[in-house]
Amino acid sequence: MTYPPTPSTPLLVTGGTGTLGGHTVPLLRAAGHEVRILTRRAHPVTRPATGDGVTYVTGDLRTGEGVEAAVDGVHTVLHLAGGPKGDDEATRTLVRAAARADVRHLAYISVVGADRVPLAWLRTKLESERAVADSGIGWTVLRAAQFHELTLTMIEKMTRLPVLPVPGGLRLQPVAAREVAVRLAELTLAEPSGRVPDMTGPEVLDLATLARFYLDLRGGRRRPKLPVRIPGKAGRAYRSGQNLTLEDALVGKVTWAEFLAERVAV
Repeated sequence: MTYPPTPSTPLLVTGGTGTLGGHTVPLLRAAGHEVRILTRRAHPVTRPATGDGVTYVTGDLRTGEGVEAAVDGVHTVLHLAGGPKGDDEATRTLVRAAARADVRHLAYISVVGADRVPLAWLRTKLESERAVADSGIGWTVLRAAQFHELTLTMIEKMTRLPVLPVPGGLRLQPVAAREVAVRLAELTLAEPSGRVPDMTGPEVLDLATLARFYLDLRGGRRRPKLPVRIPGKAGRAYRSGQNLTLEDALVGKVTWAEFLAERVAV
């Protein structure tokens, strides 16, 4: 078996039209590879940045419809698709189809703390990791911290409230999706690497600090803070930093302030 994949063999990307996929697909194209994107919609909006060499196939990872056809003739699969629930079943559907096909490398994006924070959606990420590792196919799993883009969505919603909820002890390491995309493209085009070091952003910030940066840039007024305690085992895990990777991580360079300066209009 040779690596990287040959340009004549398309790469399959699930979630290729999402935030991370929108950064990763152009990198795979720039490396000279044909990209096949699995989508539930028959006529998705084509991102101009992808250019030629990108084809769309319709399939549903929840039901399995169209998935076998999507992996047919593919040697490498990059699994980016995800949602608030059902990721584990969707991943198992993809793994079963890939195992029956000629897929030789299955790369998967997961979340930092998937094995440490007891939340249902993180449990589905961990189960997805296990499905990939037990597939019998060469595999790579990268866990990433929360993207700047998703953090911004959360902060925008929080700062619309009359008071700013501040969960005590909750800290994040937001990372730029485009930096994660660079790493994923490298891993996808290399030989299977198993579980690789986590990728995080360059700062550990609490929600109040994240919100303050945002409001300062927008010129918005400061909100009174409302301390909130996250209950149960999940709260204890967050307060003890189980959602963070403070050692042996690959650390991105784009700070929260730099990201906001690029994205947020005054």
